[in-house]
Amino acid sequence: MITIVDYKMGNLRSVRNALGFLGYESRVSGNPDEIADSKMLILPGVGSFREAMKNIRETGLEEALNEGVLNKKRPILGICLGMQLLASEGTEDGITKGLNWIPGTVQKFRFDDPWIRLPHVGFNAVHFKETGRNLSEGLGESVDFYFVHSYHFVCEDKYVTGETDYHQLFVSSVKRNNICGMQFHPEKSQCNGLKLLKNFINTHLNHA
Repeated sequence: MITIVDYKMGNLRSVRNALGFLGYESRVSGNPDEIADSKMLILPGVGSFREAMKNIRETGLEEALNEGVLNKKRPILGICLGMQLLASEGTEDGITKGLNWIPGTVQKFRFDDPWIRLPHVGFNAVHFKETGRNLSEGLGESVDFYFVHSYHFVCEDKYVTGETDYHQLFVSSVKRNNICGMQFHPEKSQCNGLKLLKNFINTHLNHA
């Protein structure tokens, strides 16, 4: 069973619809016991890093997520804000400690040109690195996905599986052991996004 984590800030229906289209059974849950016992997790999200972590901590989900992901080694996929929450800290509305599963900081884009628009919205190419080959199998090295964000994940190169150029290179996918993240929205990225979700699930099915 794939559990989509509900911490009151996720794009839950779209993710579940995409999984259903692919033929995978899933549930949406904010129950700590269900999340800790899940075989596979998806952490979607839109909105504020600070508010998201506040919700996760107040509902007891941080302990459940740590149990499932760190102790039981269950695979997890963070999407958009969900990927950012994997970081050590975020800088939106002050410094907020993240889940700290992948060392790094979530920072707002800073551009010298005042005419560059934020948020970064629309389809843009993700350039997958060798470390992202399982995720991008059958898609090639450069593939378009849908983005909506003003903040980006800054981390060591060894965790980076994909990069994107929006007036500067930024990290668009990450991986550390059983933990994966995507800054873009695969559930809104048509055939490419569906293929990538399928790759993530199939890669981890035998280990879940």
